[in-house]
Amino acid sequence: MAYASRIINHSKKLKHVSTLLRRDHAVAVRCFSNSTQPSLTGRQDIFKARLNYSTVERISKCSAGNVSMFSGISTMSTKLSSTMAGPKLFKEFISSQMRTVRGFSSSSDLPPHQEIGMPSLSPTMTEGNIARWLKKEGDKVAPGEVLCEVETDKATVEMECMEEGFLAKIVKEEGAKEIQVGEVIAITVEDEEDIQKFKDYTPSSDTGPATPEAKPAPSPPKEEKVEKPTSTPEAKSSKPSSAPSEDRIFASPLARKLAEDNSVPLSSIKGTGPEGRIVKADVEDFLASGGKESTVKPTKLTDSKVPDLDYVDIPHTQIRKVTASRLAFSKQTIPHYYLTVDTCVDKMMGLRSQLNSFQETSGGKRISVNDLVIKAAALALRKVPQCNSSWTDEYIRQFKDVNINVAVQTENGLYVPVVKDADKKGLSTIGEEVRFLAQKAKENSLKPEDYEGGTFTVSNLGGPFGIKQFCAVINPPQAAILAIGSAEKRVVPGTGPDQYNVASYMSVTLSCDHRVIDGAIGAEWLKAFKGYIETPESMLL
Repeated sequence: MAYASRIINHSKKLKHVSTLLRRDHAVAVRCFSNSTQPSLTGRQDIFKARLNYSTVERISKCSAGNVSMFSGISTMSTKLSSTMAGPKLFKEFISSQMRTVRGFSSSSDLPPHQEIGMPSLSPTMTEGNIARWLKKEGDKVAPGEVLCEVETDKATVEMECMEEGFLAKIVKEEGAKEIQVGEVIAITVEDEEDIQKFKDYTPSSDTGPATPEAKPAPSPPKEEKVEKPTSTPEAKSSKPSSAPSEDRIFASPLARKLAEDNSVPLSSIKGTGPEGRIVKADVEDFLASGGKESTVKPTKLTDSKVPDLDYVDIPHTQIRKVTASRLAFSKQTIPHYYLTVDTCVDKMMGLRSQLNSFQETSGGKRISVNDLVIKAAALALRKVPQCNSSWTDEYIRQFKDVNINVAVQTENGLYVPVVKDADKKGLSTIGEEVRFLAQKAKENSLKPEDYEGGTFTVSNLGGPFGIKQFCAVINPPQAAILAIGSAEKRVVPGTGPDQYNVASYMSVTLSCDHRVIDGAIGAEWLKAFKGYIETPESMLL
């Protein structure tokens, strides 16, 4: 019991087991299935005698019921605590079992092999698609070699092999979609002569539902017991079936009387009272909407119009699914508010022309307005760090690094690659990184490090599309996003009473999370941003 309490107290350390399992692309629970028994050698023989079948059966049930790996391991730890020499030995046992999984076959006629599962290649990834296989069945693989390209929820990432061997079977072919994390996608073996034995192999997870049907012997008595009680209630309830259905419609006396006076069946009214109870207002709303006629006519109209429509169903891509879920989550959970200011960009455009002339003579790339906006936003975040924060349930996390995500629209969807430490980089460096990341986004070749770690986002629809002003949706877990509109010339008062000048103004809108950024703080940030735009020389200091 002493060791059991120590293992429970060290439960945080056991959480690393699930991480190791994901990295090894294997599900350790498979090694405890009822149809197979692991071959333990060497140091593992110590535990072969002590690990009784009840513990194995318990873990097998956990895997069949989709119980988390950590709970299954913690259950096993309480059984093994009395026989082990402490938590350190238990940790060694878990790691040894993980190594045994790779050389463990799920059938007696199959040689040792490794089942490679779909890895989790990003923090928000739950499923992925196989974009392309770079290795073919029968090819030799080595650690570090790329097996395939996986389309994650944000980009297409290369999946590398972890061990040396031969690719015996490709379970998920090229183009397979919606593969859950941990689901088997390929099989590798150690010896080349074992490849042919996996020609018709199917993973144990795919054949799992078929195993209960393989034992038809005990099923007849169970079916007889189930059919008898189900048939008797039907016979008994066949006569009074109409009465209970009417009694289950709960309505207030006033609502019931109002419905009877207007010959309205209560079954056609949806209640909004407590526990779905129909109240007087529900009946009045039903009568005001036209009652039966209003519910029947739209169905006829829609049914008649549907065949006349010409449409194409476009399947959701992974990036589209993530964009939809994250932005819906943002609008539903983040209290947005918006601040808009007009900034004069005449001086900024003049400075840009001077810098571009120097860039052309030195052979460098031209500096865009977006590069100057990113630099000004980064410096404003350093000046007002409250806007460079994120909300959590326990605290507000204020970041010391200023990493700016830049929204890039591609044919595949919307990407937000990140320019890290933008406040410390020059304009030419920022421009080069933005062009490089935008090209990778268009080629769908961004890696997780190219878009993770951002603290603030800039979205520019003014320059490329001429949008005058818009409000952007905050990219969680960030607390703000800046929307850049187009620059336009306006007539402004001059120095004299009858003098007028023409100046270029650009509208920018800051979307803020009110849980993190108060209105005055957002206004202070916009003031700092406007100062850098209207006096661009200060950005060079």
